[in-house]
Amino acid sequence: MNNSVVNTGRLVGAALRMLLVLTAVTGIAYPLAVTGIAQGLFHDQANGSIVRAGGKDVGSALIGQTWNIDGTEKPDPAWFQPRPSNSGYDPLATGSGQLGASDATLTRTVADTKKAVAAFNGVPESDVPKDAVTGSGSAIDPHISPAYARLQVKRVAEANGLTVRQVTALVERHTEGRTAGFLGQPHVNVLRLNLALKDLAAATG
Repeated sequence: MNNSVVNTGRLVGAALRMLLVLTAVTGIAYPLAVTGIAQGLFHDQANGSIVRAGGKDVGSALIGQTWNIDGTEKPDPAWFQPRPSNSGYDPLATGSGQLGASDATLTRTVADTKKAVAAFNGVPESDVPKDAVTGSGSAIDPHISPAYARLQVKRVAEANGLTVRQVTALVERHTEGRTAGFLGQPHVNVLRLNLALKDLAAATG
């Protein structure tokens, strides 16, 4: 048999064996190992950080959601409200609006939103923080700043028959510091805060 044919056969055989080995390692063993480690050490995060209340799933701690009056697009005064989202907090449509700071549409939208937030919470427009009128880069950020949470305290307290002191204490307990002590800014998870608010209102009602 021609040596070139034999050599070619050997090369093809070696290539196929390598393909099978790499497929087994990178396509089967590695994903299984990573999945096993994730499920064992980071079970909640690996499964989407799902939050349960009343025996059912109510959302994810990683994805924001709207808190509107049932059947409407109007924000419910009884709940802490999230920051705006151009995707309606759809996890399949993440991303910012891509408008520059000098864009007339963005400027007008921010001004209108600031006026609406101020009126909704009964405060001057100068008190409205930036995250109350601008969306996050992902459009699904589940957090708001402590300043925006505090801005909503009086309105939420009145709507739930609670005192300002009670709701302020609730916000303080749910204010998280910077990640690892130096990354990002202090923040409040809206879903967890509203669930705690629901429990507080039920306990005192």
